[in-house]
Amino acid sequence: MTAVVTPAARPGSIVRTPARPGPGPTPEALLRALDVTIGRRIRGLVPGEFRAHDLGGGTELAQVRPYEPGDDVRRIDWNVTARMLVPHVRVNVPERSLTTWLVLDASASMSFGTADRRKADVAEGVALAFGHLSTQRGNRLGVLTFGDDGPRRLAPRGGRSGLLAVLSAAQAAWVTDARPATRTEPASPAAALRFLSGGDARGGLVTLVSDFRGPRDWLPLLAPVAARHQLLAVEIRDPREDELPDVGELTLVDAETGREVRVDTSSRRLRHRFAEAAAADRASLATELRRLGARHLVLSTSGDWLRSLATQLRAGRFHA
Repeated sequence: MTAVVTPAARPGSIVRTPARPGPGPTPEALLRALDVTIGRRIRGLVPGEFRAHDLGGGTELAQVRPYEPGDDVRRIDWNVTARMLVPHVRVNVPERSLTTWLVLDASASMSFGTADRRKADVAEGVALAFGHLSTQRGNRLGVLTFGDDGPRRLAPRGGRSGLLAVLSAAQAAWVTDARPATRTEPASPAAALRFLSGGDARGGLVTLVSDFRGPRDWLPLLAPVAARHQLLAVEIRDPREDELPDVGELTLVDAETGREVRVDTSSRRLRHRFAEAAAADRASLATELRRLGARHLVLSTSGDWLRSLATQLRAGRFHA
């Protein structure tokens, strides 16, 4: 649920309305400037070289060993097998490259923001940061979005074309954030997770960027994704989602379904119960993500989200 506050408009500022809370979308000129800034900073803060998730995915031979149950029969070396009279398989050196899938939450709740920026703005920046990290040295980046009217799937690309694809997807994901909510159910990444756990998506790194609000019926789908890929869950929070301000009567609106609740925030008991419930909800999410094999990062709409992202990434490098 998100609190709707409409302050007086300042000259040249974006007016906050129930359909457009927060500072508003990042202007295109600023977004491209952010692209350059993030590119410079992220390369200095976090290395961009990854090793492939699947051993033996390359073309250079590492060894030939006896066949073991579970080995891919397509890797059987028939010449060695004929000489040794025992099945042998080829094991190749893994390629020093990585296919990253960026899964972006484009639902209406991402347009909420009461601090320095909206959650969508942070997600946009995270997309650009991973675009720079994931398209260097032959690495490739694919994009999946969910929660909007037209979920998008962009096939993995490398180099500048991959980065431009991310920029385009990030802009398209939240371009309609001003429209009122028309959904009857909260957005879910279930379809994207099913695709990533299937045979069409090559093993690599999956970065799921969302506020993770609403039902969690999609959580069981994370286990097969974590088995096939390295999984990173980037949670984006706003301070007002953890604590209610003491501002009297307030209308809370579910940004995805339009459901409204009227509350009296002057009640200390209500504010305390809200904070306790919010903390318990976030703690249970963190526990579930860890149990299912995902690395969990938390970013805020307040403060320097990029340095926080880099610090948390360096604390847990993604190498197979």
